[in-house]
Amino acid sequence: MERVWYVAYGSNLALERFSCYLYGGRPRGGARIYPGCRDQTPPQRTAAVTVSGGLVFAGASKVWGGGSAFYNAAAPTELAGRAYLLSLEQLADVAAQEMWRAPGGAYALELEALLPEVAEIHSLGSGRYETVVRLGELDGLPMFTVTHGTVADIDPAAPTASYLRWIATGLTEAHGWELAQVVEYLHAAPGVQLGWTPGALLSALNG
Repeated sequence: MERVWYVAYGSNLALERFSCYLYGGRPRGGARIYPGCRDQTPPQRTAAVTVSGGLVFAGASKVWGGGSAFYNAAAPTELAGRAYLLSLEQLADVAAQEMWRAPGGAYALELEALLPEVAEIHSLGSGRYETVVRLGELDGLPMFTVTHGTVADIDPAAPTASYLRWIATGLTEAHGWELAQVVEYLHAAPGVQLGWTPGALLSALNG
C-alpha cells in the first residue's frame, strides 16, 4: 500500500488550509504554525466523497477556539468529505500534526506501519484525533480519516466563525455547493445550533 486517500471533513476540506499540514505554515485565522510533512509532494489527486456517518462539533479547539469537527461513524446521516491522495508517510505525518506531535516522530512511524492493517477502526490512544477509520475504497485505494474514538463522550460545542469559513470554503471547492446548501449541512451538525442560527451562520459565511 503505497498510496492512500486521506479524507478531510473539517477545515482541511479547504486546500489552502490543508496545505499548512503538507508544507508548513499558519492558516489564516488560526493560532498555530504547522511544521509540515517530511515529504512535501502535493497530493496526486483530490476528490469529493460522501460517506455514511456524520459531522459533529465538540470539545475546544486550540487552533480556532470553539468546538472541533469530528467524524461520528454511528450517525444516521452522511458526511461530505474531500479525499487527498497521499503517501502512507504523508498521511501519518498529517495525523501526527493533528495531535500536536512531530512529523516523523514515534507516533507517525507507528501509524505508518499500522495503516495497511486497519480494516475498519483502530484507536492508537484516547486523544481527540487518535482513532483511524477506514472508509472503504476509492479507485481501488483505501480511504482513511481520523477522529475521536468515543465522540459521544465529548460535550458538543459551537465552532467559531473562522473555523466554519474554512469548512464552507472546502465544501464549495470540493462539492460545488451553493452557500444555502453549506448552511443547511453545517447547521444540522450537532454543536452548531448551540451558537448559531441559520441566519447568523449565513451572515458569517458571507463575511
